[in-house]
Amino acid sequence: MNMLFSINDSPFFGKEGKKVTSRHISERLDKELEKNLAMRVTATDKADKWLVAGRGVLHLSVLIETMRREGYELQVGQPQVIIKEIDGVKCEPVEELTIDLPEINSGTAVEAVTKRKGEMTNMEPKGNRMVIQFHVPSRGIIGLRNYLLTQTAGEAIMTHRFLEYQPYKGEIPGRQNGSLISMELGKSIPFSLNNLQERGTFFIGPNEEIYEGQVIGENSRAGDLNINVTKMKKMSNMRSSGADDKVRLAPPKLFSLEECLEYIQGDEYVEVTPASLRIRKILLKEADRKRSNK
Repeated sequence: MNMLFSINDSPFFGKEGKKVTSRHISERLDKELEKNLAMRVTATDKADKWLVAGRGVLHLSVLIETMRREGYELQVGQPQVIIKEIDGVKCEPVEELTIDLPEINSGTAVEAVTKRKGEMTNMEPKGNRMVIQFHVPSRGIIGLRNYLLTQTAGEAIMTHRFLEYQPYKGEIPGRQNGSLISMELGKSIPFSLNNLQERGTFFIGPNEEIYEGQVIGENSRAGDLNINVTKMKKMSNMRSSGADDKVRLAPPKLFSLEECLEYIQGDEYVEVTPASLRIRKILLKEADRKRSNK
C-alpha cells in the first residue's frame, strides 16, 4: 500500500510539534529507509509531498506513530493499494483473511466480506464460535476491522496475510455516511453541540479548538454537511445563560491512528501532531470544495 505524506499546512501548524518543515520530514524518511527495508519513498512533483509505500496500514502507521512521538507534525492521505499491470492485465493484491467470531454473527461477517469482493474458501465451527476463511482484495480489508468489532461487540478476531496479485475485482463501496465539517475557526461551544447532536456523531468534545474545514463528526446521512459549532447562545433580558436545562452531550467518538487512516475518504487528510489526531478536508474552504466538485 502507499500513502501520501505531506507537511502540516492547517491553521494549527507548528503549535504542537517541533519538527514541521519539509526538510525535517524528508530527512526523517531518508533515515527510515536505511533500516526499514520493506518501505519505499518516492518524490512527487511537489517538494513538500512524498509517496510512501509499505506492506500495509499497520506497517505505515507504526512509522507515523514513531514520527509523532519524536515531535514531527505531518499530514497523511488515504491508504491506496498498489495496482500492477501483469501481462497487460490490471492486477491488485489479494489477501488470505481469517475471521474467528461467535457463530451468531457469522452471517454478518460473510455478508460484509462478500460486499467487498471477498470469496469464502472455508468455514468450520469451533464450539460456539466460527472460523471463516476468505480470499479478499487488500482494498476490501481497509475499514473492515472496525465494522466487525462494532457488529460483534468486540468479539471478532481478524488476521490476514498477503496471498498474490490477481486481476482487478471492480469497485468496492466505501463509507456511506458523509462528514460534519466545521465552518469556523474557534472553540466548540456546548450549546451549539447540543443543538446539532441529532445531525450525527461528533469526534470532538466541548471547548476544543477547531478550524474551518476540519471534520468534526460523521453525518447521520450520506453527503457532507457544513455546521457551525462555535455559535454562542444569545443573551437578552428574557434569556440568561443558566436558565436552560443542563446540556447533556453524548461522549465524542475517539479514533486511534489506524482507525483514522481506515476511516478517511479520498478528499480527506489525517493531521498528525505529537498531541492530537485530527481529520480534515484537503480543501479547507467550502467554496474551493464546491469548485473542485464541479
